[in-house]
Order: sequence, then structure tokens, then C-alpha cells
Amino acid sequence: MSAASSCTLPTSMLTGSHFSSTGQTIRQQVAQLDEGSRRDKAWLGDAVLSLFARQWLLGPPQDWQVPSPPSCDLNRAELFTWLTSNQFLSAFRDPTQVEAEIGLVYEKEGLQAAFEYIQAHLLPLFVRQVNNRAKALRGKRH
Repeated sequence: MSAASSCTLPTSMLTGSHFSSTGQTIRQQVAQLDEGSRRDKAWLGDAVLSLFARQWLLGPPQDWQVPSPPSCDLNRAELFTWLTSNQFLSAFRDPTQVEAEIGLVYEKEGLQAAFEYIQAHLLPLFVRQVNNRAKALRGKRH
């Protein structure tokens, strides 16, 4: 890692919640699943998150309301690994739960809705973490 480079991302993000027709949040719906179903949804969610991360890192489509990927001391592979890691997902709750939520949104509402869920619920923290990393690196240079 080069201490001379930095990472800066805008922090304005899409926000929103996903509710079913019964008024339950996605998190509540996943919590009601049996372990096998939850793991199946997580398997799908992991794939959707990976696809989102790759698309975002290659350059998000213009209709995505997300910042461009950072120019920083991390390469695409490192940013991808960070965004999709269990360590990052555990900042929210159990990584399998988070991935299952993404998988459930994908199953019920489609890929675009799952991407919007990721944009609203995961990407803001990722942006903050990357910006904090950039500040720490800038501080080490001074």
C-alpha cells in the first residue's frame, strides 16, 4: 500500500427501506426462515453482492445513484474483497443474515431492487470506511 495515495468518495447515497406487502422488513422476513432456507438465500445474496461489486468497480452505469469507485491505494481486487468480505458484512450483523437479505430482495423484487438495497444499506458504510482509511493515510504522511 502506498501512503502517498488517497481514497475519497462522496457520501451522498440513496436511502430507503424494503417492506413486504405484510409490512415486515426484509430483516424480519429472513429471521423467520429456517436455517436451510436462510443459507440458500445467503448463497444467492453472496452472488448478487459480488456482481454488484464487480459492476460498481468497473464503473457504475449512469442510472446508478452511487459514487464512482475510489482512486486510492487499494486496487479493484482489494476493494472487491473488502466490500464482499464477512468482516465488512459483520459490521451490520451476521454476514449470512446480510447476504440472505440481499438474496431475498433479489428473489422477490429482482436484480435492480437487490442492487438498490446494497446501495442503500451497505455502500454508505463502505464509503465511510474508505474515507476513514484515506484520512488515516494522509495523517501518516504529515
